[in-house]
Order: sequence, then structure tokens, then C-alpha cells
Amino acid sequence: MRQPPINTIADDAIKAWKISAIIYISILWIIIVAGLVISIIFNFPLWYTVIGSLISGLLHYLFVYLLPKVRWKRWRYEVFEQEIYIQHGIIIVSRTLVPMIRVQHVDTKQGPILKKYQLASVTISTAATTHEIPALLEEDAASLRDRISALARVNEDDV
Repeated sequence: MRQPPINTIADDAIKAWKISAIIYISILWIIIVAGLVISIIFNFPLWYTVIGSLISGLLHYLFVYLLPKVRWKRWRYEVFEQEIYIQHGIIIVSRTLVPMIRVQHVDTKQGPILKKYQLASVTISTAATTHEIPALLEEDAASLRDRISALARVNEDDV
């Protein structure tokens, strides 16, 4: 069996993923608070909001504190001359080999949260799908993009 890839993504990916999770979970908390206010105004039973609060608290713990660290530990990648090896997943581990000959183009992208931590993601497009290596340092993402592009160009000449 093939060994797991050796390269990890940036440590600050955990912080970026936590901020993203907080934004999404905040929407859920706003809905819970609105439900509480409506329950109080119209004299509805409060147990709906208590159950909603418990579920929101559990989701908050999972998505803000637990999953970003586990997700970071699982994300690995490695670039060879003939292929790109990507491994990720927590419960279901996905190991993907992207042949260089199939690479159509390579991009880097950066949203506001990744930009705050000077991170960028590399997307690798093939005819069938797009693969992403998330949250690399900007310099590492740029050099990885250029390296994959150069390797894919060499393979195109071989065909």
C-alpha cells in the first residue's frame, strides 16, 4: 500500500476554518434567539428553544473546536512528476491521484478569511472535476501552482 502524502497544509488553516464555522453557527444562534423571542411574545412552550440551544451548542463545539483540528491533521498532499496525490477526510478518507496529463489548469484562490492569515488554496482542474488543496501559505500556493503547471506542460509535450 502506498504511504500517505508527506506535505501538510498551513497551521493557520485551523484558525481560518474556526472563523468560517463561527460565522455559520452564528446564523443558527440568531435563529434560536429569534425563536426564543417569538416564544416569549406569543407564550409558546420554551422547550423548543431549549432543544434548539442544546443542538446548537453541540454543533458549535463540533464545528468550531473539534473538527478543524482533526480536519487539519488529515489533510495531506504530495506532488510527483507524473501525479498529484491528495488525501483528506475524517470518517471517510479519500485518497486521490490526479495524473499530470489530465491537468487542464491550476489556480490559486483566496477569500477574505484566508487573506487575513496570508493563506491561499490551490485548485487543480481536470476535464472531469476540480480538486482543491486548501489553506497553504501564499508563497507555497504560488510555487505549487507554478510547479504543477510546469509539470503538466511537460507531460502535454510527451503526448
